[in-house]
Amino acid sequence: MYTCIILIICNLCIFVYIRFFLYGILLLFMCLRDTIGRNQIPWILTQEVADDDMKPFGKTYIPASYVKYLESAGSRVMPVTLNQTEAEYKNIFKAINGLLLIGGSVDLETSAFAQTAKIFYRFALKANDIGDYFPIWGTCLGLQLLTVLVAEENVLSRTPAENIALALNLSTEAHSSRMFEKFPPDILASLSQEPLTGNFHHYGVTKEDFRNNVKLREFFSVLSTNTAIDGSVFVSTMEGKKYPFYGVQWHPEVNRFQWNPGYQFPHSENAVRVSSLLAEFFVGEGKKSLHHFSSPNEESKALIYNFNPVYVGNITAYEQVYFF
Repeated sequence: MYTCIILIICNLCIFVYIRFFLYGILLLFMCLRDTIGRNQIPWILTQEVADDDMKPFGKTYIPASYVKYLESAGSRVMPVTLNQTEAEYKNIFKAINGLLLIGGSVDLETSAFAQTAKIFYRFALKANDIGDYFPIWGTCLGLQLLTVLVAEENVLSRTPAENIALALNLSTEAHSSRMFEKFPPDILASLSQEPLTGNFHHYGVTKEDFRNNVKLREFFSVLSTNTAIDGSVFVSTMEGKKYPFYGVQWHPEVNRFQWNPGYQFPHSENAVRVSSLLAEFFVGEGKKSLHHFSSPNEESKALIYNFNPVYVGNITAYEQVYFF
């Protein structure tokens, strides 16, 4: 009799313990999920000012269109300045959830922009190798820089597509890619039929050079190509096969946040949707990262809100620029 009572009590205790244990796990998951969403902070690497008209405002910059692009997808943004120590960059890396490499015109091997990006590229490789998710996105010069980092050499050649909007020549891989996975069929179709991508470059990686480079071929899948003004075919969209690294030779941010009438910025309904979908995709990739700041105070001090953009629409293709 007493044995049965003891067994019943033991079973009840075990049942209650398991329920509380599972409830605790659920609460932990919910807190972690909320923390990840709240602390979602990709960062944008500043770049040396090369434009003589902008040099009086500062030594490095970030166009505001990139900041708005990420913020529009529900993220906050941290600017990262150049010429810090590797130890300082390591601490920054632990706090942020992704890296965006902007377009521009600096040297892809000797500039501080390139050297700093190389440090974070190494950090990201090691982190992803041990399951610590960390995405990188490169736009225009940013895509070019990713190819230099992966190939460990500069394989660029002239592929002039300056101030022209193009439809993408999507590859077979595009339809099974992570980047375009959530694109509605009609938007993905319009991307290959309508001039929705703004191009503003003189150099790129040709399809042939990409194919002939073993490191690039094994690291990236080509999602689209385009034909330059001189007839050369260049890689216009790519994503890492193993790593969450992405590149576009075109500028999705201009579709919604740049308006200079002298430039071919696509502003159609479908162009706006493409820009929104890609911003949401990259921010979504960042939400997979568990990196975070050590305190809310440190987080607040690092955000872009501590800086004021400058109107430069009268001297550049940008409306606003952050200078550092």
